[in-house]
Amino acid sequence: MISYEDLAKEVPIIFDDNAVLPTGLKGIFIESSVADMILLNKNIETNTERKCILSEELGHYYRTVGDITDQSKLENQQQELRARQWGYEKLVPLPSLVQAFHARIKGRFELAEYLRVTEEFLQASIDRYSSKYGIYTTWENYIIYFNPLGVAEMFE
Repeated sequence: MISYEDLAKEVPIIFDDNAVLPTGLKGIFIESSVADMILLNKNIETNTERKCILSEELGHYYRTVGDITDQSKLENQQQELRARQWGYEKLVPLPSLVQAFHARIKGRFELAEYLRVTEEFLQASIDRYSSKYGIYTTWENYIIYFNPLGVAEMFE
């Protein structure tokens, strides 16, 4: 699974993971004509949480355009969702759920630790996959169920 350090190396823009941000703001992507930046709040306690926040901010870099801070606008909400989805698919890709199945990982806590994401991020990822695919989806010769979470191998 991807580490915080490896994800931070992927950042193709100015990156500061020791920023002082307003209370409640864990990260922000700033797009400008001079230089794009990702700032992460220095008060984030663990690298696991930092990685989850960074993945969403990278999602903004790759998937959004312009200032989307006004979330009362539908188009901004859609861009926010695209950024989050990019992060979910980066840190909790479907193949990793199959790998966890083969590693005999049991329960969401163990799965979050295995993937090195927070439990909240894992749940948000599963919820997003569920809204995107429905009850289940297939990947190669596996069925991945989202509620309850599980993987089944198909035989040919």
